[in-house]
Amino acid sequence: MTLNRLAAWCGVLAGLCIGLPGAVEVVTGETAVTSFVLGVAPALALPLLTVLHLRQSDAAGSFGAVAYTVNVVGLGLFGGAAFTLNLALFYVDRPVLDELLDGPTRFALVGSAVVFAVGAVLFGVAMLRARIHPRVPSAGYLVALPVLALAAPLPDSVLTSGIHVAAGAAVAWLAATLWKS
Repeated sequence: MTLNRLAAWCGVLAGLCIGLPGAVEVVTGETAVTSFVLGVAPALALPLLTVLHLRQSDAAGSFGAVAYTVNVVGLGLFGGAAFTLNLALFYVDRPVLDELLDGPTRFALVGSAVVFAVGAVLFGVAMLRARIHPRVPSAGYLVALPVLALAAPLPDSVLTSGIHVAAGAAVAWLAATLWKS
């Protein structure tokens, strides 16, 4: 199996792991299962991000390399935060969690979201400029993923669920295009 196909499978799974919990949480609210699935999604997105960059690296040039680097560092930071919040801290009582998130921890979590948001904007722009990947999911990546990162501290709502669905759809769509290559 080629790297493109492995990245495609990982990317589709990542998109589903972002979008489906968002759709389910409209009805159920956050559950241990939806939280778990969201927590593993960023790790599955890493191979996809790498292959998307490799396919467009010549056309994207040095801007694309910088955009990829900021995005992958941001995904690592934000993915670690998502994993921790959704799998480890999900089970911590709210007063204890609020105490844990005071001070430097809060700044680290917000910082990871900002780095990821900036990286997603840069990488989305690089994809649109390179014209290698389809424009609609590239634009979806450019818009939905930064909004997802910045909306992470907000309480669960129909809006945040919709953002998850849009981001998951963009990621899965980009991944699915790799099967054709």
